[in-house]
Amino acid sequence: MIPHFDRLLDAVQRNCHITDARHARGMTLCTYLLEMREFCRWEHGLPLGQTPPREEIGRWITEREALWEELEQEDFGAVPLLEGECDPFASACVNAALLPHGLVYHAGVGRYGKPHFFLGRLERRETDRDGPEVLVCGCEYARDLLAIPAALQGDTIILRREALTQWLWEKAAAWREKASPGPMQRALELYDYGAEGGLQRMVEGEIHAVILHERGEWLAGRQLGPEWETMLASFTKRRAEILARAVRDNLADCLSTLPALIGDGRHASVHFWFANFDAMRRAIWPELLPAYDAWVATGDDQALLAQVEYGRQRWLAVARHVLDLQRAGRAEAELEHYSHHPEAIP
Repeated sequence: MIPHFDRLLDAVQRNCHITDARHARGMTLCTYLLEMREFCRWEHGLPLGQTPPREEIGRWITEREALWEELEQEDFGAVPLLEGECDPFASACVNAALLPHGLVYHAGVGRYGKPHFFLGRLERRETDRDGPEVLVCGCEYARDLLAIPAALQGDTIILRREALTQWLWEKAAAWREKASPGPMQRALELYDYGAEGGLQRMVEGEIHAVILHERGEWLAGRQLGPEWETMLASFTKRRAEILARAVRDNLADCLSTLPALIGDGRHASVHFWFANFDAMRRAIWPELLPAYDAWVATGDDQALLAQVEYGRQRWLAVARHVLDLQRAGRAEAELEHYSHHPEAIP
């Protein structure tokens, strides 16, 4: 472990508290309570599905909100390293110092302008001459309220095994409450989720799928350029941002995720992808669902692959149109309109 690890950990976790203080209470009450419950479980080192008694969670939330009151107006602090200090958002600078010690750091800005910070143990490192580097993290030492399973950081993909495991467990638990037939049922059956080791089988399978999506984000970024991220950061209307992210997510999955999963015969991951193809992404691309249903019914993937290729061309054209609107100063207003009328997207 790196010398002065405790000081490093305290600095990163303090920044996590500051971003939570500024943004966490903007969630809906239901989402807020669910995320706080899982965060409390993580801090106490409890296994998935086990949480402290309700009164203990209530006391923890009260104490955490009191801490947020103290920190809400504070500035994010520098990251202390043996060689000096780094700006908290200079992830490449921090990781240059930490990776040789088996540590991974991430800082970035997510949905609705919320910064995210993370410090974890490096599990493995993968390099690809034709794509981004991949850092797979194991134990998480510091994190904020929202545990994001993966992030693209320049030319590096950071995948968080603990966060991914939690997210998959939550998805499976939510499905089990209703147990309705469909893509999630098919995915869980192929992973033999109900048997011993089912969750870990699912984690190993979905690590590959998540890396493919982030690689698709990297490919999309190379085609759209930095102007896309600058545009997202300028939005003040949430529905406009949600639609813009849905367009890029669909493009990323057409560039990388779906062609690879279908081509490699990773059927469990294909079903899981469709189980999570919802909300705005689904609203703007309803044509994909009949192609999936035909594949399920016949086993013939040609119509599905054709729809993915159509999506690759369409979502790249739409994304470039959005950038043209941004240059004309109309992107946010137009996307807000399209979010209510997805059928009108050119």
